[in-house]
Amino acid sequence: MEPFPQRQLFGGAISTTFPLRFEDVSNIREVPDHQEVFVDPARDESLIIELLEMKHDVPDNGSATWFLQDLASEQGAEGNIVTDQSAVFEAQGLGYGNTPSVITTAAAQMAISKGRQGREAQNLVKVYLANLRLKGVQTDVLITAYEPVFISPSSESARSVGAGLTVPAADSGRTPMPDVFKQVVATFRINDWNLFGAAAAV
Repeated sequence: MEPFPQRQLFGGAISTTFPLRFEDVSNIREVPDHQEVFVDPARDESLIIELLEMKHDVPDNGSATWFLQDLASEQGAEGNIVTDQSAVFEAQGLGYGNTPSVITTAAAQMAISKGRQGREAQNLVKVYLANLRLKGVQTDVLITAYEPVFISPSSESARSVGAGLTVPAADSGRTPMPDVFKQVVATFRINDWNLFGAAAAV
């Protein structure tokens, strides 16, 4: 399968590993400062790493599912079916000071339109989400991976990827998205806690 080189995020303050076919979207369009977005245009697969202020009202148990459902409603997704959710695990090597960090993951299948396209252009997409809770710096990290399963003929994606059922990644020598997602989560490292500003100085 394809190599997984180390990729630098947020100016090198964070690093993880994933294939080079995922291109940095900030080279094409503006991306918010709290996000890093990568896309494989040939497969319409994408990876998003996002830093959010910690949501204290969301319990650790099931937090990834909560964020997944929040994302689905934000994107106007339909038929959101959560297919998998994990227990809460301590995130080894990612604690700050004496405060451990925890992680949960979830996966769902949903119908999503690209950008401002309407319901008739919805694609069926598998979404994988990890919520890494950096409690020592009051930050929720979201790692989200999108894997289209079926592309609508009306979707703008159909022009680059083709309409209908998507070709399985392994059939074209690519690593399947669930494995890419697991690797991004497993190799996620924080190199500079100053990224988190005042919270890291307390």
